Amino acid sequence: MQDFNPLQHNLCETRYFEDFEVGEQFLLPSRTMGESHFTAFQVVSGDNHPIHYDLEYCNRHGHPQLLAHGLQVVSLAAAGAGMFPHMTSDSLIAFIEQSSKFLGPVYVGDTVYPALTISELKAQNTTGVITMGVTIHNQRRELVLEGMQKYLVKKRPA
Repeated sequence: MQDFNPLQHNLCETRYFEDFEVGEQFLLPSRTMGESHFTAFQVVSGDNHPIHYDLEYCNRHGHPQLLAHGLQVVSLAAAGAGMFPHMTSDSLIAFIEQSSKFLGPVYVGDTVYPALTISELKAQNTTGVITMGVTIHNQRRELVLEGMQKYLVKKRPA
């Protein structure tokens, strides 16, 4: 009988900076944006502008549905929703930078498809910076967000 070791209870083996390659892609789960997502974001952010929570206001301003807050859309590209943080469970030091461009609206009822793709690997002495391009498409295959995220990751121990 083998002894249980909670330190070995991982989804995958840890990868270090040297184990990643430019072009490697991490797909995140798709989500259909419901009113509950908008309500949850309002609670977390404190944002109360009617463009996000009042359908009649949205209609008067030319929007067919509630319009997602930009930061709400960015949050859908959180690497934690996918495998990357599991792969770096012992090597990830920090999420150090992010930027986003909002290219199109996201409404209640839209389904979004986030993806992260390694675009640059910058080695340092004992660590490296992994830069990932971020994209989010909607169900009409329109790119609604693009951006970048950077992670500081340990190199493999000697």
